[in-house]
Amino acid sequence: MKLNEEERAQDLNPLLQTGWTHDADRDAISKVYEFKNFIDAFGFMTRTAIWAEKYKHHPEWSNVWNKVDVTLTTHDHDGLTELDIKMARKMDALAG
Repeated sequence: MKLNEEERAQDLNPLLQTGWTHDADRDAISKVYEFKNFIDAFGFMTRTAIWAEKYKHHPEWSNVWNKVDVTLTTHDHDGLTELDIKMARKMDALAG
């Protein structure tokens, strides 16, 4: 189920303070993670992939050298859900 206004204030706003941006047209959040090198970026993607499988929620992402560009939205619900918030928090934790 899409996030309601109260959930957005409580859950989304703190993520916006940590570098996530909200695309209102898609109702998606995005962030670019930057690492020391390609190995660290790829390691982050590998660790994230394991959690994405556990959550059954997969990011849209791309990697160029030391950067990983991520977008999260729940396609089944046409917008942000608690799964996106959960995945964003996990990715922030994995990125250190």
